[in-house]
Amino acid sequence: MNIDRLPKVRGTLTPQKLLSELTWLRVGGPADVVFQPADLDDLRDFLRALPPEVPVFPMGVGSNLIVRDGGLRAVVIRLGRGFNGIEIVDDLVRAGAAALDAHVARKAADAGLDLTFLRTIPGSIGGALCMNAGCYGTYTADHFVSAQAVLRDGSLVTLTADQLNFQYRQTDRPEGAVIVSVRFAPPKGEPEELHQRMADQLRKRDETQPTKDRSAGSTFRNPAGFSSTGLEGDVHDLKAWKVIDDAGLRGATRGGAQMSPMHSNFLINTGGASAKDLEGLGEEVRKKVYEHSGIRLHWEIMRVGEP
Repeated sequence: MNIDRLPKVRGTLTPQKLLSELTWLRVGGPADVVFQPADLDDLRDFLRALPPEVPVFPMGVGSNLIVRDGGLRAVVIRLGRGFNGIEIVDDLVRAGAAALDAHVARKAADAGLDLTFLRTIPGSIGGALCMNAGCYGTYTADHFVSAQAVLRDGSLVTLTADQLNFQYRQTDRPEGAVIVSVRFAPPKGEPEELHQRMADQLRKRDETQPTKDRSAGSTFRNPAGFSSTGLEGDVHDLKAWKVIDDAGLRGATRGGAQMSPMHSNFLINTGGASAKDLEGLGEEVRKKVYEHSGIRLHWEIMRVGEP
């Protein structure tokens, strides 16, 4: 991709940017171009002028992503400072897509609004929306009001819950749409109580999850539960870590990749792992779990790019 043929911008265009520098797992080959828009108008102008055949990949902070070693043949759009504002008006929270989930949870709590479920979810609000991220039985969809997105033709649109069709760990979005902000209507609570709840959640997370290792959060979706199958009467008793353990795969390794000995549904880079190591170990776990229990695990981590 010739960068000189791309539309002029006020932000930055970086050709052949190594995506390993931008993902939490620290793997991934180069993107053709990474675009960091200066502001909303810069993003809209760029997409409006970009030839429609050029693929676009919106990327958050890379917390739930494996980029394969061959990289991405696309313009990767990474929102930054112009898209991380958090505003609270009339008990509604409006957060820019680049705002970190934890920051949104804390600022909402300061105002007596309960988005505490976001506190322990790694990543940014745009990613939380796209994945319908959830924790402690609460999902992004539960408090969602609307989102703003820029389409490939540069138009700014408002997306409703009906259009996004929230599901377990996924949403439907227009092809190439870049989420720029999300509005929430959270329940009220006492600020002190909300902050204490988040402190307790953080302590529990640090006791049970490998938060100091390079990971991308939960590797596989839980195989049962109302939200994962959509069937009435389902329960959340069956967890991905349990079926991985039962198949004898806690601590399993391939190259520099490992299923964490602390929490076996966390795929970690112990140092020097390639994307091939990580994805290969994940696929090996899926195969052996199926052979052992007949249960098919589904990836929660997004995998993109070329081998």
